[in-house]
Formats: sequence, structure tokens, C-alpha cells
Amino acid sequence: MEFRLATAAPLFAFDDELTVLTWNESAEQLTGIAAADALGRPCWEVLRGIDDAGGIVCHKQCSRARLARQGWPLAAQEMHIRCAHGRRRVAVDTVSALGGERPVFLHLIRDAPGPPPAEEEPPGLGRPPHLTPRQLDVLRLLGEGVPARAIATRLGLTEPTVRNHIRAVLLELGAHSQLEAVFRARRHGLL
Repeated sequence: MEFRLATAAPLFAFDDELTVLTWNESAEQLTGIAAADALGRPCWEVLRGIDDAGGIVCHKQCSRARLARQGWPLAAQEMHIRCAHGRRRVAVDTVSALGGERPVFLHLIRDAPGPPPAEEEPPGLGRPPHLTPRQLDVLRLLGEGVPARAIATRLGLTEPTVRNHIRAVLLELGAHSQLEAVFRARRHGLL
């Protein structure tokens, strides 16, 4: 599918598999990322969005993309995106163009006021988390994107036991999701 988006606003289009279809000149100017480097790649990989606390926003299981696919109207999402010279805090509006042969989604990017971006390597991480060897095994597999049921099979455990380990890992790392736990574990050097 080939098309051109005529707007002065930083904008890019992606398909239902999150592959960038078009990346306009304004998006290049805002991010410093050339269209050639964005086209054909997953949008989450290009933007690498994180929230103010450093939690992962852009990822391959994006719930906002799922809601957009279902036709839900979405409010702007504020995040820090990857740019050629570090990170930039932006607000991203999502527009769904449903109908026709294939759905297309647009992200309109604009600067957002707010706190400075989270540090890539925070100076003080607080106390190091204490995880059992089995919790570390589960965490490593979560970091590889393995679902709980498959972790149970690999480790010879029941699925409820794996879910208990995941809960304990989330509590120990102070995370609200498995993705955030993996992110925090990487910041602590556990993965």
C-alpha cells in the first residue's frame, strides 16, 4: 500500500501489524530519524516510547494499537520518544482509518510540556532487588517474551505457580506490569 500524507505536522502511518508505512518530513525534523530508517520497521521499535517514570510505553503488544484496531477513540499519549540526539517528550495522537482493504493508523506527534525525560542509566536505583533463583529464571523467560503457560512447561511447574512467581517479581521490583518488571530488572542489571 503506497500513499502520501499531506500535512505540516509530524506524522507517520502504520498498519495493523504496527509496521511503519509512511514517515513524513516533519517527523524526520522532529525526531532526527530519516524516513529510510523508519519505513518497514515496527513503530514501537522506531519510537521506543517510555513514560515519565521510565516504564515502557511502546512495545509489540501495544494495547493502544489493539484499541485503535477495534475503533476506540484514544486520547493523546504523552511519552518520551527516541530521537537522533537522545529523547524528546511528546504527545502522540492516534487516528484510525478503518474500512477499505486494510486498516491504517496514524500517529500525529507534537511536543508536550512536562518533566525531563527519564535517565537511561539512573544514578541511584535504590536497594537492589532480592529475587530467588526460581524467580530469576521466570524473569529471564519473561524478558524473552515467553508467556506464563510456556514458562510453566519449560520449568516443569504449574501455571499457577509461575503466576505466583511473576506476582512476587512484580512486588519485589515495584512494577505494575510484566513489561515494567523486565525494564526495571534490566536497569538493575538482573537481565
